[in-house]
Parts: sequence; C-alpha cells; structure tokens
Amino acid sequence: MRFLRVYSRVLHLLGRDLRLAGLLALANLAVAGLQFLDPLLFGRMVNLLAASDTMAPKALWSDAAMLLGFWGMVGVGGIVCNIGVALQTERLAHRHRLAAMHRYFGHVLSLPPAFHGDTQSGRVIKTMLSGTDGLFGTWLVFFRDQLSTILSAVVLLPLTLLLNWRLGLVLIVLVLVFLAVTALVIRKTEQGQREVEHYNSTLSGSAQDALTNVVVVQAFTRLGSESRMFGDIANQIIHHQFPVLNWWALLNVMTRASSTLSVITIVGIGTWLHVSGLASVGEIVSFMGFAMLLIGRLESATSFVASLFFRLPALEDFFAVLDACSSVPEAANAATLVAPHGGVVFDRVCFAYPGGADVVNDLSFTAPPGSCIALVGQTGAGKSTAMALLQRLWDPTGGTISIDGQDLRDVTLDSLRAHIGIVFQESMLFNRSIRDNLLVGKPDATDAELEQACRMADAHEFIVRQPAGYNTMIGERGTTLSGGQRQRLAIARALLKNPPILILDEATSALDAATEARVARALKTLMAGRTTFIIAHRLSTVRDANEILVFDGGRIVEQGSFTALLRQNGRFAELVATQLAPATAA
Repeated sequence: MRFLRVYSRVLHLLGRDLRLAGLLALANLAVAGLQFLDPLLFGRMVNLLAASDTMAPKALWSDAAMLLGFWGMVGVGGIVCNIGVALQTERLAHRHRLAAMHRYFGHVLSLPPAFHGDTQSGRVIKTMLSGTDGLFGTWLVFFRDQLSTILSAVVLLPLTLLLNWRLGLVLIVLVLVFLAVTALVIRKTEQGQREVEHYNSTLSGSAQDALTNVVVVQAFTRLGSESRMFGDIANQIIHHQFPVLNWWALLNVMTRASSTLSVITIVGIGTWLHVSGLASVGEIVSFMGFAMLLIGRLESATSFVASLFFRLPALEDFFAVLDACSSVPEAANAATLVAPHGGVVFDRVCFAYPGGADVVNDLSFTAPPGSCIALVGQTGAGKSTAMALLQRLWDPTGGTISIDGQDLRDVTLDSLRAHIGIVFQESMLFNRSIRDNLLVGKPDATDAELEQACRMADAHEFIVRQPAGYNTMIGERGTTLSGGQRQRLAIARALLKNPPILILDEATSALDAATEARVARALKTLMAGRTTFIIAHRLSTVRDANEILVFDGGRIVEQGSFTALLRQNGRFAELVATQLAPATAA
C-alpha cells in the first residue's frame, strides 16, 4: 500500500536515531501499560467498595490504602514517562527536520540544468517546506502521542480477553469497526487529496513566476490577468478540497458518536453478563474505562491519520525530488582532475537531449593551453551546448572530451568545475554583500586577494564608493548596481577563482559601447595565460581569437583566424556581412 510505503520511508529517515526511536517505543509501551492499569484499578476499587459490607473496616482500609498507593505510583510513573517521551521526541523531530531540509537542498543544487529547466523554483521550495513540515509533524505526533495508541490497540487490547473474554471481544469488535470506517474514508479521498496538492504546487509556482517577473506584469498591464489566473487555481483547490473535507468531517462526527455508542454497548452487554453471573460490576466499570480510553485514543489517532493522509502527496513529491537522479553520474572511482595547463580536446563529440535529435554532431577540435577559441554561429547552432558539455552539465552521447589528456567522465565533478571559470551574459549575483559574491570564486581568499582581483577587473574604485564598501548588500541579482558594475564583479569573481580554463558566454553583449570598452579591458586581463572559449554573436569581439569555430546545425563548418575566414568568403564572411549591413545602411 502506497500509504504504508511512504511512511515506512519517513521512519527510515531517522537513520542512526532509530535506536532512540526504539527507546521511545519502549517508553510509549510503558505509557500505554500504565494507562491500561487505570481502568483496571478503578474496577478493582469498585469491587472492593461493593464488598465493603462483608469486610472488616480495618481490612477494607488496608486494602483500599494499598490499592490507592499503587494507583498513585502508576500515575507518577505515567507522568515521568510522558515527560521523557515529549522531551526526546521534540529534539528528535526538530533535529531531523533540519537534516532532511539540508539533504534536500544539497541534492537539488547538485541536479543538472535539465531538472531545473523543467521545474519551477517556487515549486521546488514549496516541496521542500511542505515535505519537511510533514516529516516534522509525523515524527513529533507519532512518537509523542500515537505510538502508545498503536501499542494499546495491538498489544494491550488482546490482554482484555484475560479479564473477561466476552467483554474483551465486544471491545475488539468496536475497535475493528472504527478502523474499517477510517480505511474506507482514506480510500474514498486519496485521489482527491492528490489533486489538491497538485493545484497547491501549481499555485506556488504561478505566484513565484509572477513575482519574479513583476516588472513585466506591470509594464504589460497583466495585473488583472495574473490575479485571475491565481484565483482560478485557488478555485480548483476549493473544488477538489471540499469533497475530501466532507468525508473527513463525517468520520469526525462518527468518531465522536462512537464513544457514546461504545459505552452504551459495554453497559448493555455487561449488564446482561452480570445478571447471568458472567461479569462483576468492577469488570463492567473497567471495560467502560477501557472503551472510553481506547475510543478517546482512536479519536486522536483519526486526527493523526487525517494529517498523515493530507501530508501524503507533499511527502511523495519530497521523496520524488530526493530520488531524482543526475544525468551526469559521477563514476565510483572518479579521480581528481589535475590540469595545470588547460588544454582541451573534443574528439568526435555528439550530443542529443533525451528523446530529441542531435544538437551537436561530430565535433572535433583542439584548444592548446593558453589559446583563445571563439565559437560563433546563429542561435541554436550548438555553441552553448558544446560549452555545457565541457562543464559536464551533460555527457556526450558519443565521442570524448578531455582536459590535459583526462576524460571528463573519469574525474570528479567538483574538481572539473574548479578548473573552469565562467563569465555569463547575465552576471548572476546573489542577494548578498559584494564580498560574499566575490568569495564564491574562492571562499578562503584574503582581503588583499579580493582587492587585487577587483583592481584587475577595474571594479575596486566603484566598490569603495558604495555605502559599506565591500560589505554593501547589492540586492537580488545585483539590482542596485549598473550592468557594467555587475559584469566587472563577475570578472573579479572569476579572477579570484584563477582557473586554467575560461568560458566567456556573451560576456559583453548586453552592455553599451562605453561600458563594453571598460569591461573588455578587464576581460583581457582575465584571459591572460588561460585557455579561453568565447561564445559571441557580436563578431567584432572575436578579432583577436587564435581560432574561430563557425557552428551551423550542430557542426563546425569552418575554422580558422578572423582574417583567414574572411578570405574564404564562406559562412563566417556571410555572418560578418550580415552584421555590417545595418551599419552600412545607416
């Protein structure tokens, strides 16, 4: 059963604390046993009082004092066990909730672009929060309250047969009927709740999408449309949630009525047994207490099962993300990449996205250490895909890529990416201080190293003019800085990393001419002595490249220097002429 499979995994996440969970189970068994003694002792007291007319006062007081003393010890023992269970359960649940969140976050960060491209970040965050909240609630309530209920039903309920098997059978039948009705409600509402959770995730994703692009929403007067879309999804949640709530409300009413019906049943059958000489008054009273105790516990258990049921879709989504596999698995015996020179070789490399046609085909070229290689061509020609393969965001479907003679599939991902620095078209800065953004390149960098990298990137002067200098917060995606400032920070970050291989992905295409000139000087400093790959649409930026690779349809159709390719009067010359045409016409 899917329900049991998911929740057995929830318990398995406790890992090393399963031993503590076992101790909590024993403590809960003690709690259940002590609670089981309450109705039993009450019945004994009733029988003692019923026989008071035939007992000497001294013997009556002696037996009553002994019984009350034992009863008091049982009460104190129950309090101590409950305190111990509550304290340890709170600590266990809080500790493992944060551990599960940390594990989820680390796993999601390690997943390749294919996962993040198909999944909205708002949905990913919502899944993490809902899933870990579900884990926390399950661990907390299960070990603190419900485990003793289960133990009462499974272990202690059969013991009532030893007291009076007839009344014991009545009690067991009542509990089984209660459980059967609960199982029926779960089966009736399972699919509906899954639909509700789907729309909840859609709602989170829609809200995150609109808030991320709030400028577009306002500029294109989409306020009403986005609000209506949000409302439509909310209405779908209500449409699917209300039938589920109706069933659980019915079960809640039946649960409350069951306690009264159980007591009436026990009293009615008990009276008949007493008249027949098959049950004492004390036994009837004890079984009334058992019924009240168990039904009360089962009412609580129903609420718990309902919460488990409502959490099930969120937990399934949480585990689905944890089970998501990387498209670039690391070999078990992967070695650390050692590449001081940074020579890169593509040898007949092919790649196609799963279920799609080839994006690049038969790519073969060599980038000698310290050389500058430009990748040009129309959008979709395969340039960015080739560089994604170099970073091992994907693995080739054919051929090999090597750095200093080492196949990328034979080295660890961390060591590979430590050897590659990237300056993107969008600078991709964090909502943190300037210092923290720079330290992404080298977490242990000194202040002197930070300043040197920033001076080389022509960034130090504008940084020290900021309100708090290097400690200035720059807002989400660096919105408090200009485009040129953001890009120079990205260059300083790459300089600090000091990798032997550099990828410049349209690093200046979004800048104006004056800003581009400043950034270009910083890039020239960054490129010195490194094997550099430049992805460029603006062909004037690749004049000084050692070699230009012209991509078309996923293949390299021309390669050579800028001057040599112009002389060929081929595809590259056409691209240059196309870009120069508007300027000539002007």
